[in-house]
Parts: sequence; C-alpha cells; structure tokens
Amino acid sequence: MKKLSRSEFLQVSMMLFGLFFGAGNLIFPPLLGSQSGSITWLALLAFAITAVIFPVMGAIVVSKTDGLNNLASRVGPTFAIVFTTAIYLSIGPGLGIPRAGSVPFEMAVAPYVPEGSNLFLLRLVYTLVFFSVALFICLKPSKLAKRVGKYLTPALLALIALMFIKVLFMEKNVGNPVGVYADSPVTEGFLQGYNTMDAVAALNFGFVISLTIQGFGVKDKESVTNYTVKAGLLAGSVLFLVYALLSSIGMMSSGSTQGFENGAQILAYSTSNAFGPFGLILLIAIFTLACLTTCVGLITSGGEYFCSLFNNKLSYRSWVFIWTGFSFLMANFGLNKLLAFSVPLLDAIYPIALVLIFMGMSHDRVKFTSLSYKIAAATSVVLPVIYVLSKTFKFRLGFVTSLVEALPLYEEGLYWILPTLVLTTVTTLVVKVLEKTRDEQNLKVESSKESY
Repeated sequence: MKKLSRSEFLQVSMMLFGLFFGAGNLIFPPLLGSQSGSITWLALLAFAITAVIFPVMGAIVVSKTDGLNNLASRVGPTFAIVFTTAIYLSIGPGLGIPRAGSVPFEMAVAPYVPEGSNLFLLRLVYTLVFFSVALFICLKPSKLAKRVGKYLTPALLALIALMFIKVLFMEKNVGNPVGVYADSPVTEGFLQGYNTMDAVAALNFGFVISLTIQGFGVKDKESVTNYTVKAGLLAGSVLFLVYALLSSIGMMSSGSTQGFENGAQILAYSTSNAFGPFGLILLIAIFTLACLTTCVGLITSGGEYFCSLFNNKLSYRSWVFIWTGFSFLMANFGLNKLLAFSVPLLDAIYPIALVLIFMGMSHDRVKFTSLSYKIAAATSVVLPVIYVLSKTFKFRLGFVTSLVEALPLYEEGLYWILPTLVLTTVTTLVVKVLEKTRDEQNLKVESSKESY
C-alpha cells in the first residue's frame, strides 16, 4: 500500500496552510493584539476556536465524506446541490477570489503610492499579474502541492518569521485592552475568528487535499482520511503559531496603535519602524503571497466542483479560465457591488457550514439521524436568513423577526447556536427512543410468534 513520503506529507500540510492563510488571516490577528493589549493570549485562544479548530475540522470532514456534496446530502439531495453551489460561488468568484486579488493592493500598495498617481491603472496592472500567476498555477492541479506547499507557503512563512524576529527586538509598548475586548475578550476573539471565513473555505479545500493525496498514489480511502487528519493537525498548528506571532506584533505596539482601524495599518507601522523603507516591500510580498495561495485553492476547488457538477461538459481548464477571468474583472470593476450581495449570503450560510462540520465530525460517535440533519439545517438556515433580512435589507417579518431578536447572543451574531443545539439534540434523542421502542415491540412480536 502506497504511503506518503515525509516530503510529500509536508507539501500537503503546507499546501493546506497556504490555502487557509489569506488577507483576512493576515490582518485580523494584529488588530486583535492591538485592541486586546495585555490580555492578547486570552482573546487569541478564543480566536483559535473559529479560526483554527473549525477550519481544520472542516477540511477533515469533507475529505472523510468524499466531498462537500456528500456531507450536505445527509440533509437532502436538493439541499446538497443548492448549498454546495452557494458555498463555491460565494467564497469563490462571488467574493473570495476577487477580494484576494484586490486586497493586497488596497492594503499594502495603494496607501503608499505618490499623490496624483492613477490608482485604477496601477490596480489593473497589479491584478493582471496576480491573476496571471494564479492561472498558471491552477492549470496544473497535479503540481499544486509542489508549487504551493513546497515553494509559495515556505516563502510566505519565512517572510513572516523575518518580520516577527525583527519586530521582536524593537521597543515594546503594551497597552490595556480597549473597546469590546475590555469587557468580553473571549466573545470578541471568537467572533473575529468567525470573520476569517476559513470554516467555509475549508469545505472547499478539504476535497482538494483529498485529491492531492490521491494524486501522490494513495488510493485507500482510510489512508487518505488518516493523512488528511495528520495534515490538518500540522497545518492547524502552524496556523496557530503564525496567528500568535502576528497577534504579538499587534500586542507589542498596542500602546501606540490602538486607534488604528485595521491590521494592515498595524503591520505597516511595525515593519516601517523595524525595517525602514524595506518594510513596505516586505509587507507587499507577504500580502501578495498570502492572497495568492488562497486564491489558487479557491480557483482549483471551484473548477473541480463545477466540472463535476456539469458532467465534464466544460473541462477543468475552461472553468479555471472562467473563474479567473471573472474574478479579475470583478476585482477591478465591480468588487463593491459584489460585496453588497455576497457578504449577506455568507452571513446566511456560515452558520449551517459550522453546524455541518460539527455534525460531520461527531457523526460516527453520535449517529445523527436523517431527521436530525434536516432539523439542524432548517434551524441554522432559517434563523440567519431572518437575521440578514432585518440587519442588511431592513425587511422585517413581524413577530417572527422580534422572536429572533429576543434569542440569546443576538447582538453578538451567535443567536442561532442555542436553538440549533437544543432542537437537534431533542430530535436525535426522540427519534432514537422511538426507534428503540419500535425495535423492542418488533422483538416481542417475533418472540410471541416463535412461542406458538
């Protein structure tokens, strides 16, 4: 039976890390460190629940079930197609890929170009080069692990380490926690990890990792799953370590940067103090590599899914060109309009993504029933839709909206957790009790027949 070599396993693990680690992962931790100050480590641990643990679990469970579609099929076939397609579109060309192309320019380049420069033309050139490189990498999915896991991700990690080591020896100015972190560091840390959207992205990347492992010659399903688990644990450990480094950068300068609006400003402040003019070049390289690896994963997973969805009527290469070309256009001409549509969609589908990940990971132990999946899906979809209609579109459904607003953790955006947990647990227990009662009755009937 084929086994992965140490080099192949490291490539898969670093590839998974690279797919996860994009612009949001780069800018949220420094902001967390800056705003939480002296209690950064408490907030970081809560952040890791939704920014590390759930994404790793998502990649594992998707690999375990041979794809997101199979996981979602536990709810129902129609739901599986609609939900899976919505995930791939929203986190792909609907938001994730165009944003991956434009964010590094907006965060690390635009603020520092001379006044009077043509930003539109500069962005056009930057994104053209960015998406051309992404297209080149994606056209050869068999080489994805080598290009991302062996070259791009190690380069990214080396640059982040260089930045941290230099900043570490700078004068420290740790401040006290401010804002929400002063009152609820655990809740706020949890929500900031939620905002990275990696749990949703994991539902795309899990299948890519599974295919990559198979591409190395490992065909046994159990072995593929075991390698995915191990790669997920290693990638998650590195992810947490990097978050800790980035949070520390924010923490060490928190006394001076607590008024900053985003993590990019904090990183720019720290790197410019540590490196001088070279700090800007370093920051541009880090942002570009972080977004490029994520972009490649999203394009590849989307191409594979839609090629399969339409029974290969369009080839994988065709889908890659379509996704890359559309994303390039949106990154330059329609990102704001796209965000106005895609962000509410993500708000609506993120809860059910977390629910499916949790149920998928615990399924073998709990043995959730078909009805349990349906109830969990209905609750974690309907409640967020009502929330989005009210919060984003100012459309209320009378007393129904009022009931949702009265749920615990509504203001924090976690209103769906308790109802989903209670209804799913009750449904599972009731169905199992009924099944047990039915089996006992059938056994009695069989016993009575044998006695005659």
